[in-house]
Amino acid sequence: MEEVRKHRGERNRTLTVADEEIPSLERFIFSLDELKAGYCDNRIFNADLLDCLDFIPDEYFDLIIIDPPYNLDKDFHGKRFSAMASDAYEDYLRSWFYKLCDKLKKNGSLYICSDWKCTASMQRVIEERLTVVNRITWQREKGRGAKANWKNSMEDIWFAVKNPKDYYFDVDAVMVKRRVLAPYKMDGKPKDWEETEAGKFRLTYPSNFWDDISVPFWSMAENTDHPTQKPEKLYAKLILASSRPGDKILDPFLGSGTAAVVAQKLGRNYCGIEINRKYCLWSAKRLVKAQTDNTIQGYANGVFWERNSWVEQKKHQ
Repeated sequence: MEEVRKHRGERNRTLTVADEEIPSLERFIFSLDELKAGYCDNRIFNADLLDCLDFIPDEYFDLIIIDPPYNLDKDFHGKRFSAMASDAYEDYLRSWFYKLCDKLKKNGSLYICSDWKCTASMQRVIEERLTVVNRITWQREKGRGAKANWKNSMEDIWFAVKNPKDYYFDVDAVMVKRRVLAPYKMDGKPKDWEETEAGKFRLTYPSNFWDDISVPFWSMAENTDHPTQKPEKLYAKLILASSRPGDKILDPFLGSGTAAVVAQKLGRNYCGIEINRKYCLWSAKRLVKAQTDNTIQGYANGVFWERNSWVEQKKHQ
């Protein structure tokens, strides 16, 4: 299990799990048989999602966050996913999406991640069971350029609900703090902005285009070797906007544990399902660390900050 670290630099903070850590972490990971014996919150289940669905209570979760395999050839550390025709991929989505919708409360919300290639399939399947409220586009600059195509630097996050007339959304919990480049004053006083020791800033309402979130990388403590890891800052926006403290959150493709970790840091209950044992161990270690460190990079003092603003954040604190 020990991940090779010889090639990593001294400042590389990528999370790994050593062989001697495994016994202490395994007590945070539960099996399908334990799920069958009775569902409990705040657990990671190491199992196939399709085997779990019948043992998870219906109309139970306030929020579901889904980051499924996109319609690409991808190796998830030995668990391979193969690209398929669009109609076959939509059938794959339906094989679990319908039942997941049953797990959502009548006033619950659901977010599902996609890329440009599978986003149309996602929308079609979502709208068979839920009402789409919005589509968030996340600019996730990372990776090398493509020589025969445009570089892929965007992902979609579909926001859907069961009842478009009754769902929770707290926009004040996800305000963005931005630098003011052209400060405007009225009667000699700042208009809609403030001057601080860190500079001139304005609190703004978030749009459905997010360009302030970086993909986890080697110098970030949340980083793992998961090939498609989502940032804690991204999930913090979803959780703060669409759930209250104490609410119940489900992530059926937990991966390296971001949804569970952020839920714990923000005082929510979680359930994570993940088929890859290695990823479950990474998740468990991150959850243990989160018991004593609830910081989320890019989120401080109740607001979200722009990229590359760490110096300003420290001054503001």
